[in-house]
Amino acid sequence: VDALCKNTSLTSLNLAGNKLGSEGGKALADALCKNKTLTSLNLYNNDLGSEVGKALADALCKNTTLTSLNLGWNKLGLEGGKALAEALCKNTILTSLNLWDNNLGSEGGKALAYALCMNCTLTSLGLEVNKLGSEGGKALADALCKNNMLTSLNIFNNNFGSEVGKALEVALCKNTTLTSLNLGWNKLGLEGGKALANALCQNITLKDLNLLRNDIGSEGGKALADALCTNKTLKNLNLYDNNIGFKFKPNNPNIKIMQ
Repeated sequence: VDALCKNTSLTSLNLAGNKLGSEGGKALADALCKNKTLTSLNLYNNDLGSEVGKALADALCKNTTLTSLNLGWNKLGLEGGKALAEALCKNTILTSLNLWDNNLGSEGGKALAYALCMNCTLTSLGLEVNKLGSEGGKALADALCKNNMLTSLNIFNNNFGSEVGKALEVALCKNTTLTSLNLGWNKLGLEGGKALANALCQNITLKDLNLLRNDIGSEGGKALADALCTNKTLKNLNLYDNNIGFKFKPNNPNIKIMQ
């Protein structure tokens, strides 16, 4: 940590899986307030906890060089998530943030959704496995209607349901920057699948869409197949384990479909 305060050349640091804990995490957060060279920091799986989340949020308000931060699997919880969301409203440097599996919950999702409406630099956000639920999902969908910077959003396994699928239909018809969206394992069902199919008929920016394990069914699959006759920009579509019951045969030879 002392080295980070003095070092003037290191730009990337990977400390994933090192059992840093609360004290180690806070020390690193303090160092980030002083360091002026680090651009990428990976702290995945270090049992940091919510207090470190708050300390890192404070650091992000002061640091002027960090562009990529991986905080996946760190038990940040709601309070840590909310603190980081507040930091995103002020930070103008960070472009990539991974918060995978931090038990943020619906309120954490709402806080981050608000941050997306305010932030003008973040291009990649990972929120997979965070129990965001329907309310958190709908808040993120609303944010996508306003945000014009994010290009990649991973919200895999967040127990959304069909209503979030419908909210994302509206978002994808308005959003003009998102190119990659991971919605795998979110219980979107038939109605959610049909809603996303409608969005694909209008969206002209999305290139990668992951819908694996959403129980879309044959009728939802038919709607998506029809949408691909209109959509000319999608390159990758993951429909694995959706009980569709037929093999996709898209007219567009440039699209890769996983079933």
